[in-house]
Amino acid sequence: MSQDKRDALAASCADRTSLEDLAAHLEARRSVPITLLGEPGPNAAQLHRMLAIATRVPDHGGLEPWRFIVIEGEARARAGERLRPIYAAENPSMEAEKREKFAGVVARSLGHAPVVVIVVSRTDPAARIPSWEQDLSAGAVCMNLLHAAHALGFAGAWLTGWAAASPGARGLFGIAESERIAGIIYIGTAKETPGDRKRPDVATIATWWRDGVA
Repeated sequence: MSQDKRDALAASCADRTSLEDLAAHLEARRSVPITLLGEPGPNAAQLHRMLAIATRVPDHGGLEPWRFIVIEGEARARAGERLRPIYAAENPSMEAEKREKFAGVVARSLGHAPVVVIVVSRTDPAARIPSWEQDLSAGAVCMNLLHAAHALGFAGAWLTGWAAASPGARGLFGIAESERIAGIIYIGTAKETPGDRKRPDVATIATWWRDGVA
């Protein structure tokens, strides 16, 4: 066998190994509750790489119908404390003790993970691409960001919750009326990895269409 053929064979084996590693990564990724996330978080270069990977999604028309708001370091505590009175003000009918309890939960939530990324969907209804497809693209960004975090050795969780719909929270983070929060992504190092949740049986959710019969 010539050296060129040996090199080609070695490259082919390496490619197969790399692809198998990728498949194993996709099979192993799972969300980690934010209370189980801690330091260290990604450094600036790692975070930049994650965000770049996150944008490699289907984007019909090249509209880039999404953007990021990053909250890290001391900004997490400041944002949390500003969310506390917003939550209280937006829930006036809640029993006072319960309202204060949940306002505290909201205030502390951003502090669980070293880095929090708000993925904002900025759908353009005037574009020729349907709004639904633009929303799906923003969702794909959220999922890609989780995969990027996992690939670089971190863990994460994709949440929405009260802040995603709160007018006050949206105003605090500078989210326009025409925009929506697609996901609040918490990124850090898993203190422990919970067991995998029940996954769907592909055989029960997949059908093969043949000649009009599925």
